[in-house]
Amino acid sequence: MLLFSNPGCSNTAAAAHEAIRKAKQLKTDVIFASSTGKTARAVIDEAQKQDYPGKLICVRSVSDAKNHGQNRMPTQIQKELLDHGVVIVTAAHALSGGERGLSSQQGGIYPLEIMAATLRTFGQGAKVCFECAVMALDADVIEWGKAIVALGGTSEGADTAMVLTPGYSASILSTRIHEILCKPALMQAE
Repeated sequence: MLLFSNPGCSNTAAAAHEAIRKAKQLKTDVIFASSTGKTARAVIDEAQKQDYPGKLICVRSVSDAKNHGQNRMPTQIQKELLDHGVVIVTAAHALSGGERGLSSQQGGIYPLEIMAATLRTFGQGAKVCFECAVMALDADVIEWGKAIVALGGTSEGADTAMVLTPGYSASILSTRIHEILCKPALMQAE
């Protein structure tokens, strides 16, 4: 496992390299988080460098009221990704979505938020990898029961990659993490 000294976007190229390398070895899909398209471009570049023949799946953020219904990924970037054959998934976050809406308005904490907090003990990117894989399975863009490589990060960029077999959000506890390829060392609290 590759450990980065700090979390964040400075690790995007190395994390993308590890994700594509492993996906090519396993002959499987790569799922990655990208809200603005910056990480997506790094993944596309790495896939081209390694001559990766598999499917690239970008899970982006949903539009929300805070952004007045505008998605953070510009339409031109979305078109660019589609032109490169990237499958784009836009869905409510599997580990927060409706629950965060309830907890922020009603107070308290709900089971999926506890699950997300537990995954974050491995780093924010681990939670993102897990969540995006579940979202992609829910969207029917990956095969049920098949291990994939997921790529996520802390705040911006990518710093974590893992091999996992996701479950649907309705059976989320069936998700299995097989291998952590890279992540931040997290020697101090984030």
